[in-house]
Amino acid sequence: MTEPLEGIRVLELARILAGPWAGQMLADLGADVVKVERSREGDDTRQWGPPFVEGPDGEKLGAAYFYGCNRGKRCIDADFDTEEGRALVRRLAANADVVIENFKVGGLEKFGLDYEGLKKVKPDVIYCSITGFGQTGPYAPRAGYDFLLQGMGGIMHVTGQPDGPPTKVGISIVDIFTGMYAANAIQAAIIRREKTGEGAYIDCALIDSVTAVLGFQALNYFVGGTAGKRMGNAHPNVTPYDVYKVADGDIIIATANNGQFKKLVAALGAPEMAEDPRFALMPDRAINRKAMDEKLNALTSKFTRSELLPKLDAIGVPAGPINTIPDVFADPQIIHRGMRIDRPNPKAKGGSTPGIRSAIMIDGKPAASPRHAPALGEHTAEVLADPAWGGGKA
Repeated sequence: MTEPLEGIRVLELARILAGPWAGQMLADLGADVVKVERSREGDDTRQWGPPFVEGPDGEKLGAAYFYGCNRGKRCIDADFDTEEGRALVRRLAANADVVIENFKVGGLEKFGLDYEGLKKVKPDVIYCSITGFGQTGPYAPRAGYDFLLQGMGGIMHVTGQPDGPPTKVGISIVDIFTGMYAANAIQAAIIRREKTGEGAYIDCALIDSVTAVLGFQALNYFVGGTAGKRMGNAHPNVTPYDVYKVADGDIIIATANNGQFKKLVAALGAPEMAEDPRFALMPDRAINRKAMDEKLNALTSKFTRSELLPKLDAIGVPAGPINTIPDVFADPQIIHRGMRIDRPNPKAKGGSTPGIRSAIMIDGKPAASPRHAPALGEHTAEVLADPAWGGGKA
C-alpha cells in the first residue's frame, strides 16, 4: 500500500517538541524526514531525562522524551556556524519539498537558512516556521515555552480546583497542538502546490494554537460574557459530567443529554430525580449542580467501581475509570488498537525501542513509521549519498 506522503521529502531544522512533533506526524504518513541537529549538541531533549533509553552495556542513548517525538526520521549533524554546515543545509533544502524550523524569529537569517535564503535554492519550497508568538506583533521576539503559553493562553485560568491555584495540563498540550496544526498546514500547502506550483511560507505560533483550542470556553465568553473559571473536573455547560465517588475510589460519569441522565438516576435507584424540576433539564442541572452532585455522590458511594461501571455501560450511560499510565497500556481496547509500538533498534538493549503510534488510521492501517528515533548523526553518510537528497550530483 502506498503511504499518503510517500515521495515527499521533509528537512527538519527543529528541536524540543512542536517542530519535531510535526515532523514525526509527516514521517508516520510516509514522508522521508531528515532531521538536522547541531553537531555535538543535538536536540535539547536528548538530555531531558531520566529515564534514558539504554544500549546493551547500559550506555545512555537518549532521553525517553526525545524518542517520543522523533520516530521515523533519519538524522544528520551539521554545524551552522561553519560554511560547510550551511552549504550542506542549502543542498538538502534544494532537494526538499518541505522545511520545518523552530528557531526564534530571525534566528536562521544570519545563516542564510531563513525562508528568503532557502527560496533562492528551492523556489517552490514549503517553509514552516514555528515560534512562540509568531513572526509579527509586539511579542514576536520572545521565546515561548509550553508552560508559559498555557498561562498566557487562558488554559490555566480554567484548569484546576476552584479553591486551588491555576494548574497546567499534565502534557505539553500547546506544543503538541501546534505541531498538529503545522503538519495540517504543510499538507494543505502540498496540495495547493500540486495545483498551482506555488510554494508557501507557514507561520505557526504557540500563542495562536493555545488561543484557537479554547473552543467553547472562548465562545461562552463571546456570547455570554462569562470569563470561565476553575471548576475542577466539572463542565460549565454539561452536567452531570464530573468525577463521582464510589465505595473504593472515584469514577467519571459523563452524561451529555437528558435521556442519559434519566437512565443514570434510575440505575442508581433514584428515578424521581429525573422528574425533579431542579434536575430535569440540562440548564436546570447546571444551575443546581451543587444539590444534584450531593445527591449523586450519596448514591454512587453505595457501589464499588466494579459494580457500577458495568451497570452503567449496559444501559448506555457514559462512565469510566480514572486510569494510571500503566492502566492505560494494560487496557484491552488500547491493546486491541495497537497504541504501543516497538521498533527494531540494534543500538538499544533488547534490540528495540518503544513508542506510541499516531492516532491516524487509514484504510485499516495505522500511520506509524517503521523507523526508530535516530541517534545523533546516525544517517549522515546515508543521506549524503542519497540521490533524492542531492547525493552523487555534480
